[in-house]
Amino acid sequence: MNRIISIFAFLSLAVAACTTGSVKNNRQAEEEKTDLRSNTGGKGPEIVVELTRGKSFYYPLFAIWLEDMDGRYIQTLYVARSVATGIFKYAATENSKWITAAKRAPQSLPYWAHKRGIQASDGLYMPDEKTAVPDAYTGATPVTGFVLTSRADGPLPARYRVMLEINQNWDWNDYWTNDKYPDDENYKWSCQPALVYEAVVDGSSTGGSYTMKPTGHSHYSGKTGELFRDLSTITTALEIAGSVTVRVN
Repeated sequence: MNRIISIFAFLSLAVAACTTGSVKNNRQAEEEKTDLRSNTGGKGPEIVVELTRGKSFYYPLFAIWLEDMDGRYIQTLYVARSVATGIFKYAATENSKWITAAKRAPQSLPYWAHKRGIQASDGLYMPDEKTAVPDAYTGATPVTGFVLTSRADGPLPARYRVMLEINQNWDWNDYWTNDKYPDDENYKWSCQPALVYEAVVDGSSTGGSYTMKPTGHSHYSGKTGELFRDLSTITTALEIAGSVTVRVN
């Protein structure tokens, strides 16, 4: 009997150890973050933005930038290279395969694009080859959460906003269905529109941490630079990011 109890206890401990190890490994995988760096030659404050992925995270495009308290654009800190150049990895198909090519995608990050305010020859504010964002402010689209370390170009106001716009392709829900605007090809790539997050930073206090919160969504196909405050129709898009924080060092 004692031998049976001992064997049972051993098996229980073994299962517990395996379960603990599995949970730990899963937690480590969830907490994995990509190290991003931009504008390392900037002369202004160092700004760190950390995004923990949510359960709907799947290769989203994003831009991070600075604004003053009146909403005036100051500068970009980071934007996905595909958006920054207008060259997308899955832009078109050839012989039944995706190919990298130039593509106009105004629905991707329209609020940031209109804030940046540089219009291409086709009238769109999304960058193309001639209006591309400089390499110092761009990088790959991470497949995990990330920690971005960047710098402002120069001194910043006493108080300012750190902004994030994030969007994910083919993100449908019961309201933003794939046939809601059947004649709008740009809408079909996105469906739920890009979300905009913000945090107000007190530039006189270094080392503080600020939580970025969703403040609205962009135009569903990027036709305008409006910010729509009503988020009642947004579902899974709010779960792309689990949390977003800002630190100023």
